[in-house]
Amino acid sequence: MIKNPQESLPPNLANAISGYAWQQIDIGFSSAQVFRLEAENENSLYLKIDSRTSKFSLRQEKIKLEWLKNRLLVSEVLLFAEDETKEYLLLSEIPGVNASDDSLKNDIPRTIEQLASGMKMIHKLPIENCPFDQRLNYKIEIAKERMINGLVEEEDFDEERQGRTAEDLFKELLATVPTDENLVFTHGDYCVPNVILENGNLSGFVDWGSAGVADRYQDIALLTRSVRYNFGEDWEESVFAFYGIEPDWKKIHFYRLFDEFF
Repeated sequence: MIKNPQESLPPNLANAISGYAWQQIDIGFSSAQVFRLEAENENSLYLKIDSRTSKFSLRQEKIKLEWLKNRLLVSEVLLFAEDETKEYLLLSEIPGVNASDDSLKNDIPRTIEQLASGMKMIHKLPIENCPFDQRLNYKIEIAKERMINGLVEEEDFDEERQGRTAEDLFKELLATVPTDENLVFTHGDYCVPNVILENGNLSGFVDWGSAGVADRYQDIALLTRSVRYNFGEDWEESVFAFYGIEPDWKKIHFYRLFDEFF
Protein backbone atom coordinates (compact mmCIF):
# COMPACT_ATOMS: atom_id res chain seq x y z
CA MET A 1 0.00 0.00 0.00
CA ILE A 2 1.12 3.55 -0.63
CA LYS A 3 0.24 6.61 1.35
CA ASN A 4 -2.92 8.22 0.03
CA PRO A 5 -1.83 11.52 -1.61
CA GLN A 6 -5.17 13.24 -0.96
CA GLU A 7 -3.58 16.66 -0.69
CA SER A 8 -2.41 16.54 -4.33
CA LEU A 9 -5.76 15.51 -5.83
CA PRO A 10 -8.51 17.74 -7.24
CA PRO A 11 -10.98 18.37 -4.39
CA ASN A 12 -13.94 16.55 -5.96
CA LEU A 13 -11.84 13.44 -6.52
CA ALA A 14 -10.29 13.61 -3.05
CA ASN A 15 -13.77 13.72 -1.53
CA ALA A 16 -15.02 10.80 -3.66
CA ILE A 17 -12.24 8.44 -2.54
CA SER A 18 -11.71 9.62 1.02
CA GLY A 19 -11.05 6.65 3.30
CA TYR A 20 -9.83 4.30 0.59
CA ALA A 21 -6.47 2.53 0.80
CA TRP A 22 -4.33 2.61 -2.34
CA GLN A 23 -2.43 -0.22 -4.02
CA GLN A 24 -0.40 0.49 -7.15
CA ILE A 25 -0.88 -1.90 -10.08
CA ASP A 26 2.27 -2.44 -12.13
CA ILE A 27 0.99 -4.81 -14.84
CA GLY A 28 1.14 -3.55 -18.41
CA PHE A 29 3.15 -0.91 -20.25
CA SER A 30 0.86 2.12 -20.02
CA SER A 31 2.36 5.47 -19.05
CA ALA A 32 -0.50 5.96 -16.62
CA GLN A 33 -0.21 5.17 -12.93
CA VAL A 34 -2.97 2.75 -11.96
CA PHE A 35 -4.20 2.22 -8.39
CA ARG A 36 -6.68 -0.21 -6.89
CA LEU A 37 -8.66 1.52 -4.15
CA GLU A 38 -10.16 -0.49 -1.31
CA ALA A 39 -12.41 0.43 1.62
CA GLU A 40 -14.37 -1.62 4.11
CA ASN A 41 -17.95 -2.34 2.98
CA GLU A 42 -17.34 -0.57 -0.34
CA ASN A 43 -16.77 -1.85 -3.86
CA SER A 44 -13.17 -1.63 -4.99
CA LEU A 45 -12.36 1.09 -7.51
CA TYR A 46 -9.57 1.83 -9.96
CA LEU A 47 -7.91 5.20 -10.38
CA LYS A 48 -5.78 6.07 -13.40
CA ILE A 49 -3.49 9.12 -13.25
CA ASP A 50 -1.52 10.39 -16.23
CA SER A 51 0.13 13.52 -17.55
CA ARG A 52 -2.03 15.81 -19.66
CA THR A 53 0.69 15.55 -22.34
CA SER A 54 0.66 11.73 -22.38
CA LYS A 55 0.33 9.87 -25.68
CA PHE A 56 -2.86 8.29 -24.26
CA SER A 57 -5.43 10.83 -23.13
CA LEU A 58 -7.51 9.79 -20.13
CA ARG A 59 -10.14 12.28 -21.29
CA GLN A 60 -10.36 10.36 -24.56
CA GLU A 61 -10.58 7.06 -22.69
CA LYS A 62 -13.43 8.51 -20.60
CA ILE A 63 -15.31 9.51 -23.76
CA LYS A 64 -14.78 6.07 -25.31
CA LEU A 65 -15.88 4.23 -22.15
CA GLU A 66 -19.05 6.30 -22.00
CA TRP A 67 -19.78 5.44 -25.64
CA LEU A 68 -19.08 1.75 -24.98
CA LYS A 69 -21.39 1.58 -21.96
CA ASN A 70 -24.19 -0.95 -22.67
CA ARG A 71 -22.32 -2.02 -25.81
CA LEU A 72 -19.45 -4.05 -24.30
CA LEU A 73 -18.20 -5.29 -20.92
CA VAL A 74 -16.37 -2.20 -19.69
CA SER A 75 -15.82 -0.28 -16.46
CA GLU A 76 -18.22 2.49 -15.51
CA VAL A 77 -16.75 5.98 -15.47
CA LEU A 78 -17.35 7.28 -11.95
CA LEU A 79 -15.45 10.55 -12.15
CA PHE A 80 -13.03 12.41 -14.41
CA ALA A 81 -10.92 15.26 -13.07
CA GLU A 82 -7.88 17.25 -14.12
CA ASP A 83 -5.51 19.87 -12.79
CA GLU A 84 -2.74 21.89 -14.42
CA THR A 85 -0.53 18.87 -15.15
CA LYS A 86 -2.51 15.64 -14.71
CA GLU A 87 -5.70 13.85 -15.70
CA TYR A 88 -7.55 11.48 -13.34
CA LEU A 89 -10.02 8.75 -14.27
CA LEU A 90 -11.94 6.89 -11.54
CA LEU A 91 -13.49 3.61 -12.68
CA SER A 92 -15.59 0.79 -11.30
CA GLU A 93 -13.93 -2.60 -10.91
CA ILE A 94 -14.56 -5.42 -13.36
CA PRO A 95 -14.75 -8.63 -11.28
CA GLY A 96 -12.04 -11.21 -11.86
CA VAL A 97 -8.33 -11.26 -12.69
CA ASN A 98 -6.46 -10.21 -15.79
CA ALA A 99 -5.84 -13.01 -18.26
CA SER A 100 -2.09 -13.14 -17.56
CA ASP A 101 -2.72 -14.16 -13.94
CA ASP A 102 -0.84 -17.29 -12.86
CA SER A 103 -4.08 -18.86 -11.62
CA LEU A 104 -5.22 -19.22 -15.24
CA LYS A 105 -2.11 -20.96 -16.56
CA ASN A 106 -3.33 -24.43 -15.60
CA ASP A 107 -5.78 -24.24 -18.52
CA ILE A 108 -4.11 -22.14 -21.20
CA PRO A 109 -6.35 -23.38 -24.07
CA ARG A 110 -9.43 -22.19 -22.17
CA THR A 111 -7.82 -18.82 -21.50
CA ILE A 112 -6.86 -18.33 -25.15
CA GLU A 113 -10.34 -19.38 -26.25
CA GLN A 114 -11.80 -16.67 -24.00
CA LEU A 115 -9.30 -14.11 -25.34
CA ALA A 116 -10.29 -14.91 -28.92
CA SER A 117 -13.98 -14.89 -28.02
CA GLY A 118 -13.59 -11.44 -26.46
CA MET A 119 -11.82 -10.15 -29.54
CA LYS A 120 -14.64 -11.43 -31.77
CA MET A 121 -17.17 -9.73 -29.48
CA ILE A 122 -15.37 -6.40 -29.88
CA HIS A 123 -15.01 -6.79 -33.64
CA LYS A 124 -18.75 -7.48 -34.07
CA LEU A 125 -19.68 -4.08 -32.69
CA PRO A 126 -21.28 -2.06 -35.52
CA ILE A 127 -19.02 0.72 -36.79
CA GLU A 128 -21.68 2.83 -38.48
CA ASN A 129 -21.69 6.21 -36.73
CA CYS A 130 -18.70 5.25 -34.57
CA PRO A 131 -16.96 8.55 -33.78
CA PHE A 132 -13.49 7.09 -33.14
CA ASP A 133 -11.15 6.88 -36.13
CA GLN A 134 -7.99 4.79 -35.84
CA ARG A 135 -7.51 4.06 -39.54
CA LEU A 136 -4.08 4.13 -41.13
CA ASN A 137 -4.36 7.51 -42.85
CA TYR A 138 -4.89 9.10 -39.46
CA LYS A 139 -2.54 7.00 -37.33
CA ILE A 140 0.43 7.06 -39.70
CA GLU A 141 0.43 10.86 -39.41
CA ILE A 142 0.39 10.54 -35.62
CA ALA A 143 3.29 8.08 -35.79
CA LYS A 144 5.22 10.52 -38.01
CA GLU A 145 4.62 13.38 -35.57
CA ARG A 146 5.80 11.25 -32.66
CA MET A 147 8.98 10.32 -34.57
CA ILE A 148 9.73 13.94 -35.54
CA ASN A 149 9.19 15.12 -31.95
CA GLY A 150 11.47 12.44 -30.50
CA LEU A 151 8.66 10.70 -28.61
CA VAL A 152 9.25 7.17 -29.93
CA GLU A 153 10.98 5.13 -27.22
CA GLU A 154 13.67 3.30 -29.17
CA GLU A 155 15.00 1.56 -26.04
CA ASP A 156 11.61 -0.18 -25.70
CA PHE A 157 11.55 -1.65 -29.22
CA ASP A 158 10.80 -5.37 -29.43
CA GLU A 159 13.88 -7.59 -29.27
CA GLU A 160 14.09 -8.11 -33.03
CA ARG A 161 14.24 -4.32 -33.58
CA GLN A 162 16.70 -3.39 -30.85
CA GLY A 163 19.49 -1.14 -32.12
CA ARG A 164 17.40 0.39 -34.90
CA THR A 165 16.20 3.98 -35.04
CA ALA A 166 12.65 5.32 -35.24
CA GLU A 167 13.50 6.86 -38.62
CA ASP A 168 14.63 3.47 -39.92
CA LEU A 169 11.45 1.81 -38.68
CA PHE A 170 9.27 4.52 -40.19
CA LYS A 171 10.81 3.93 -43.63
CA GLU A 172 10.02 0.22 -43.26
CA LEU A 173 6.53 1.09 -42.10
CA LEU A 174 5.78 3.19 -45.19
CA ALA A 175 7.19 0.48 -47.44
CA THR A 176 4.92 -2.20 -45.97
CA VAL A 177 1.58 -0.37 -45.57
CA PRO A 178 -1.22 -2.85 -46.40
CA THR A 179 -3.18 -2.15 -49.57
CA ASP A 180 -6.51 -2.69 -47.81
CA GLU A 181 -8.07 -2.32 -44.36
CA ASN A 182 -10.62 -4.85 -43.09
CA LEU A 183 -12.38 -2.33 -40.89
CA VAL A 184 -14.02 -3.27 -37.58
CA PHE A 185 -14.27 -1.69 -34.16
CA THR A 186 -10.96 -2.44 -32.44
CA HIS A 187 -9.69 -2.26 -28.87
CA GLY A 188 -6.38 -0.91 -30.14
CA ASP A 189 -4.23 -2.50 -27.42
CA TYR A 190 -5.75 -5.96 -27.17
CA CYS A 191 -3.10 -7.64 -25.03
CA VAL A 192 -3.54 -10.44 -22.51
CA PRO A 193 -3.46 -8.22 -19.35
CA ASN A 194 -6.24 -5.99 -20.76
CA VAL A 195 -8.80 -8.81 -20.65
CA ILE A 196 -10.46 -9.75 -17.35
CA LEU A 197 -11.67 -13.29 -16.61
CA GLU A 198 -13.77 -14.45 -13.68
CA ASN A 199 -13.75 -18.18 -12.90
CA GLY A 200 -12.14 -18.71 -16.29
CA ASN A 201 -14.89 -16.86 -18.18
CA LEU A 202 -14.79 -13.51 -19.94
CA SER A 203 -15.75 -10.73 -17.55
CA GLY A 204 -14.65 -7.52 -19.29
CA PHE A 205 -11.99 -5.38 -20.93
CA VAL A 206 -9.81 -2.49 -19.72
CA ASP A 207 -7.56 0.23 -21.22
CA TRP A 208 -9.63 1.64 -24.07
CA GLY A 209 -7.57 4.73 -24.90
CA SER A 210 -6.60 3.47 -28.38
CA ALA A 211 -10.02 2.10 -29.38
CA GLY A 212 -11.68 2.93 -32.66
CA VAL A 213 -12.33 1.87 -36.24
CA ALA A 214 -9.30 0.10 -37.71
CA ASP A 215 -8.21 -3.11 -39.42
CA ARG A 216 -9.01 -6.19 -37.33
CA TYR A 217 -5.30 -7.07 -37.54
CA GLN A 218 -4.53 -4.16 -35.21
CA ASP A 219 -5.90 -6.39 -32.45
CA ILE A 220 -4.91 -9.77 -33.88
CA ALA A 221 -1.25 -8.74 -34.22
CA LEU A 222 -0.97 -7.48 -30.65
CA LEU A 223 -2.92 -10.34 -29.08
CA THR A 224 -0.80 -13.01 -30.76
CA ARG A 225 2.40 -11.23 -29.71
CA SER A 226 1.07 -10.99 -26.16
CA VAL A 227 0.11 -14.67 -26.13
CA ARG A 228 3.68 -15.54 -27.17
CA TYR A 229 5.03 -13.37 -24.35
CA ASN A 230 2.69 -14.67 -21.64
CA PHE A 231 2.22 -18.33 -22.58
CA GLY A 232 4.97 -19.23 -25.06
CA GLU A 233 5.31 -19.20 -28.83
CA ASP A 234 3.66 -22.63 -29.18
CA TRP A 235 0.30 -21.06 -28.33
CA GLU A 236 0.29 -18.31 -30.96
CA GLU A 237 -1.31 -20.39 -33.71
CA SER A 238 -4.21 -21.36 -31.44
CA VAL A 239 -5.43 -17.74 -31.47
CA PHE A 240 -6.12 -17.98 -35.21
CA ALA A 241 -7.99 -21.26 -34.76
CA PHE A 242 -10.20 -19.94 -31.95
CA TYR A 243 -10.83 -16.64 -33.77
CA GLY A 244 -11.51 -18.46 -37.04
CA ILE A 245 -9.10 -16.83 -39.48
CA GLU A 246 -6.15 -17.74 -41.67
CA PRO A 247 -3.28 -15.51 -40.55
CA ASP A 248 -2.11 -12.69 -42.81
CA TRP A 249 1.51 -12.53 -41.69
CA LYS A 250 2.28 -9.38 -43.68
CA LYS A 251 -0.40 -7.49 -41.76
CA ILE A 252 0.69 -9.05 -38.47
CA HIS A 253 4.28 -7.88 -39.07
CA PHE A 254 3.06 -4.42 -40.11
CA TYR A 255 0.84 -3.82 -37.08
CA ARG A 256 3.49 -5.06 -34.66
CA LEU A 257 5.96 -2.70 -36.31
CA PHE A 258 3.37 0.10 -36.18
CA ASP A 259 2.95 -0.45 -32.44
CA GLU A 260 6.57 0.55 -31.83
CA PHE A 261 5.58 4.18 -32.49
CA PHE A 262 3.01 4.21 -29.67
